[in-house]
Amino acid sequence: MVDRHVSFELSHDIHRLDRALVVGWITESSYWAKGRPGDVQDAAIDGSLNVGAFVDQAQVGYGRLVTDGATFGWICDVFVLPDHRGRGIARAMVRALIDHPSASTVGRFMLATRDAHGVYATLGFGPIEDPTRWMELRRAQPGKR
Repeated sequence: MVDRHVSFELSHDIHRLDRALVVGWITESSYWAKGRPGDVQDAAIDGSLNVGAFVDQAQVGYGRLVTDGATFGWICDVFVLPDHRGRGIARAMVRALIDHPSASTVGRFMLATRDAHGVYATLGFGPIEDPTRWMELRRAQPGKR
């Protein structure tokens, strides 16, 4: 049973992140990046605005924002450890990313999710207005299965 009254703390301090936890969870347990090489995930962390969620100093969640700092941002790699879900941690982390001063002029934030549409909808996210205008280029990353 989840105790919704347990408090958590958010931090953008990259030095506070438990990198082993973050890299391990994303590359071994996530549905979107399982098999991603750890060094690639480390580089992604270094190139992003990060947020960690902590309960009693232990990291329980993570998310990052990739942005030009002016017009566009991509929210990605958001996760909360299973024992801490249902407390609003993911929502708080995403809010902390989109409200960060370095993203104050960003007019479009994007994200992709398989199963958390309701979480993101409460923050104003919705379907792409005109999906016929969007395209993607996918290519295999070295070392990814």
